[in-house]
Parts: sequence; C-alpha cells; structure tokens
Amino acid sequence: MLETPTIAGPDPNTRTPRFQLPPGACDAHCHIFGPATRYPYAPGRSYTPPDAPLEMFQALHATLGVSRAVIVNASCHGDDNRPVTDAIAQSGGRYRGIANVSPGISDRALEDLARSGIDGCRFTFLKRLGQAMDLESFHGIVERIAPLGWHVDIYLDPHTVADFAPMLRQLKVAYVIDHMGTHPAVDGVAHPNFQALLDLLRRDEKCWVKVTGLERSSTTGAPFADAVPLAAALIEAAPDRVLWGTDWPHPNLKRMPNDADLVDVIPSYVSDADLQLKLLVDNPARLFGFAP
Repeated sequence: MLETPTIAGPDPNTRTPRFQLPPGACDAHCHIFGPATRYPYAPGRSYTPPDAPLEMFQALHATLGVSRAVIVNASCHGDDNRPVTDAIAQSGGRYRGIANVSPGISDRALEDLARSGIDGCRFTFLKRLGQAMDLESFHGIVERIAPLGWHVDIYLDPHTVADFAPMLRQLKVAYVIDHMGTHPAVDGVAHPNFQALLDLLRRDEKCWVKVTGLERSSTTGAPFADAVPLAAALIEAAPDRVLWGTDWPHPNLKRMPNDADLVDVIPSYVSDADLQLKLLVDNPARLFGFAP
C-alpha cells in the first residue's frame, strides 16, 4: 500500500503587502487544515498537509489586510466540513464556506450546512488526485442543492474547460471555476482552452471565475508577470463575475509564494479602482451574501 505523501506548508513569514486592500476585501478561495488532533484527515486522502489551523489563517489575513473570507473545504478533510463551519461560527459574519459533499448525504445534513454558513459545494475533476466524481452523481447532487440557493465550485484539470463547457452551460445553478481554469501561463491567452473559458464567462451569466492560482499558472514565479495577461483578460470579459483569493496554504504547490506577492500583483492586472472594488469587495459580497 502506497504511503500518503506529506506536502509542504505555506511560507511562514508573510510580509505586509505594498498594495493596500480596500475595506471589505474578501479572500474568496482559501483553506484551513486541521489541527489533525481535532479534525482528523480523511483516511482515503491523496495527500497529508501540515496543520494550517484557524489561528494561522487569521494571522495571515491580519497581515494582508483581508476583511472577509470564503473557506473552501479541501479534499484532505473528506466530507468532514467542521473545519469550515466551526471557523464560520467564530467569525462574526466575516466568513462563508464551500463544503465537500457526497451522494449519500441526507437532505437534513445539507440544510444544516446551509444554516451553518455554507453557500455551495466543490467538485474536483482532477485525475492527478484521483477524485473525479462521476457525472451522474454530480448531477444528482446539483439537483438537490438547487433549492438551497447554492452554487457549485468546479476544479478542473488544465486544458479541459472546453470539454466541460457544454455540460456547465446546461446547469440550473451558478458555477464558479477555480484558478482561472488551471490554464498554464506559458500557453497564453490565445490558446483554445483559455478562449473557451473566456467564451463561457462572457456568454453564460451563471459562470463565475476565480482569479486565483497565478502562482500555480506561472512558470517564472513572483511577481507572476507571465500569468498577469490571463487575469486581466478574465476581468475584462466579465468584471461583475470574477473573484480574488490567495489559495492559502497552497496545497500541492512545489514553489511556495509569499502571500503578499499575490496581493501586490493585483494592480498589475486590474489598475482601475472601481474594478478593483468589484473584484475584491462587491462581487464576493453579492455571491456569498455578506452583509454591507
């Protein structure tokens, strides 16, 4: 039996960014890991992270100037959504969450998650993690979450947006595509896969995209100049349906960024102050229902 690999933790020395985030800025894609003594990692996980608990999460956001957060439950916790819901309960309305759910979950459990501050669930279609849910189960869950007003969070392999686009257009709920469709910066904006993502974002008002993962897309590292054109193109395509986030603590990333670099690169791809407010404050407030 293969041993579950242990992945690297985040850069522990987050510096204060030069770019000042506006009041109400939301980190719309981030995770909490553990502590494993309280929230054990799932037996069938594909990786084991070092603990990155709520206290580290809060310290990171204090340094960056983040006011709000959307915590995405990572696959290493399986269907145990307590790391997310417990953090939401302590946040005074500043956090919302995305859950992991499986086909066997009860309607009562889904309703409980909604009452706990969950606004959607995540579907990971990554062959490298062995977690691609079959589409029959996917559609069954989507049918059940629609009455809750949830959206679905979609994590795709690179160069697969075009394959999923026809199915996504038919969904009856909003959907959010993670990490700019995981498009490699080296392939550029003109690549057919990225053009398929832009087309989906422009034409389908149910589609949202996270302007996250520049550190994953880039081959040059900070300040991620090669990934900036991708982010800029997405914001231009639909400025009212894009979201920003750090992806802290950056699971399965080989070269860890300093999270301040992910803040400081923002003006490189969106310099207009009104568009910055949409990306950082207004759009996440609208999608996740944060109070004014």
